[in-house]
Amino acid sequence: MSKKRMPMKKVVRFFAFLISFCSTSYAQDVRFCENGMSDRANYFDTDSWFCQTMSETENVSERQFVVTDFGVVCDSTKVQTSALQAVIDRAAEHGGTVVVPEGTFLSGALFFRPGTHLKIEPGGRLKGSDDIADFPVVDTRIEGRSVRYFAALVNADRADGFTISGGGTIDGNGLRYWRAFWLRREVNPDCTNMDEMRPRLVYISNCRDVRIEGVTLCNSPFWTTHLYRSERVRIAGCRILAPAEPVKAPSSDAVDVDACTDVHIKSCYLSVNDDAIALKGGKGPDAPADASNGANRNVLIEDCTFGYCHSALTCGSEAIHCDNVVMRRCTVDRADRVLWLKMRPDTPQLYENITVEDIRGNARTMLFVHPWTQFFDLKGHTEIPMSYASNVTLRRIDLDCGAAFDIVRADDQYILSDFTLERLALRTSDDSMPDGCIRNLRRTECSIIETER
Repeated sequence: MSKKRMPMKKVVRFFAFLISFCSTSYAQDVRFCENGMSDRANYFDTDSWFCQTMSETENVSERQFVVTDFGVVCDSTKVQTSALQAVIDRAAEHGGTVVVPEGTFLSGALFFRPGTHLKIEPGGRLKGSDDIADFPVVDTRIEGRSVRYFAALVNADRADGFTISGGGTIDGNGLRYWRAFWLRREVNPDCTNMDEMRPRLVYISNCRDVRIEGVTLCNSPFWTTHLYRSERVRIAGCRILAPAEPVKAPSSDAVDVDACTDVHIKSCYLSVNDDAIALKGGKGPDAPADASNGANRNVLIEDCTFGYCHSALTCGSEAIHCDNVVMRRCTVDRADRVLWLKMRPDTPQLYENITVEDIRGNARTMLFVHPWTQFFDLKGHTEIPMSYASNVTLRRIDLDCGAAFDIVRADDQYILSDFTLERLALRTSDDSMPDGCIRNLRRTECSIIETER
């Protein structure tokens, strides 16, 4: 395969890009248990954390604050934000778990403090108000930017050890927001996702040792679960849902991982009208130099089932560096894509060491790589920054798909290199790939059966 020489300007820009990451990165061990990833080892071992199987929500505070013991009533029509927040604040005084019992409790934005936890018992439903006035504008993070925007329904900032558990439901009550969004888009096709004012469901920022276990998260007006600058986050045994019909839930990503380290998503069912798991981190030509942005490192997704979604796993659209990402032992059913690399032409991006393995089911496309030009903005720069995706492995995938690959070659925008396709069993009407779109492509024991279009 012939290789084009990279222009010197782009070589210099790329090395400046790498230096900006290395100056702020932590030395990480990239080994996952069961040989799920590379054998590159630096200073400490993440295996012991990723391989824990016990329910860690069992170790949270035994001091419980049942909301109905403190004046909150079971009434699905009455917004009780102030009363619920008062229970949270009381629990924060000495540490404790706020318990939502059976029944429906309507609320605006709630803010969990250090030392507090949320438990929603089976049959319990914490339901978001459909009035945006119940969600204050705060300093927050959304779509790769730190901005003033609406708080989520459940917020936890600098609350190490925060947990959500109990088997109940957090319901975003999004129908009114979804209808308003599509009406606005009909009037103004160029309106952004943020122009229609709507809250997220769960926003967790600057936290360590977070657990979300055994709950249903559904009907979010915007992103469902947003993790920002957090470490050691486990989401296990959850159902994360937003409809694609009869009213589409726009931008209802199941889990957005934004500049985080050590994230474990296990045994979940995810079906939303956008990306199921999206890796974020920042956008724009100067994004790597912005201290509020960052890389995603050590993300393990395993034993999950994906219903309808735009993609099971997506890098982007607001991402600058994703490193050491594994999705394994998962089933996809009606997903548009299995792996989607969104390549922003206005942002220098580096996606590396990504493994997708032991996947079965059906999808429209297995691997999708395209430029992502929505809301393109070079912010005064005149040159498009180069981006890179390397060391990407897809192996032991048994899939019915319309197209195995949908890859746009754009050598002036990004370089794809060192991809491995191993033991693929695909039934597809299209397994074509543009010549030379991937440098150093390796195929081993791949079986592709052509089907009718």
